[in-house]
Amino acid sequence: MDSAETSQVRLHAWAEGDFWLLQRANSPEMTEHLGGPETEEKLVDRHRRYVGLGPGCMYRVTSADTGDTVGSIGFWEREWRGEKVWETGWGVLPEFQGHGFAAAAAHAVVEEARAAGEHRYLHAFPSVDHHASNAVCRSAGFELLGTAEFEYPKGHWITSNDWRVDLGEG
Repeated sequence: MDSAETSQVRLHAWAEGDFWLLQRANSPEMTEHLGGPETEEKLVDRHRRYVGLGPGCMYRVTSADTGDTVGSIGFWEREWRGEKVWETGWGVLPEFQGHGFAAAAAHAVVEEARAAGEHRYLHAFPSVDHHASNAVCRSAGFELLGTAEFEYPKGHWITSNDWRVDLGEG
């Protein structure tokens, strides 16, 4: 899908011209809960994965009112506790944080994952210390299942909350 929409945000499938957004989001402030900024080479690799992502999709998120790019969100396949599930993650640029864009994008990506079919569950794994992302999960209707230890990026272990939406409901 090229573009999904709610009253607050639009999701645009990740494209070649969206690399600048990865660069903008690669700041200490934006990567504090993800192990810190990545090298340019890793950003290029990430961009390549986002452009060709499948199954799943990465999106550039824009404000439905102004058209400003406010961040990114996506969903992709992962193995979790013996089954294939969708995983989601997002980031909102600092100047747009606190205005509900992440929650609106999370609601939209739940619908995109539901429409994609394939898997019953969509999970999000924010760090237990990332209060804003945990609040987004609550707001978007995710159920808290508990905590989990994750190595992300390689060599950096974090304790995350395991939030889940049942895509078979709704």
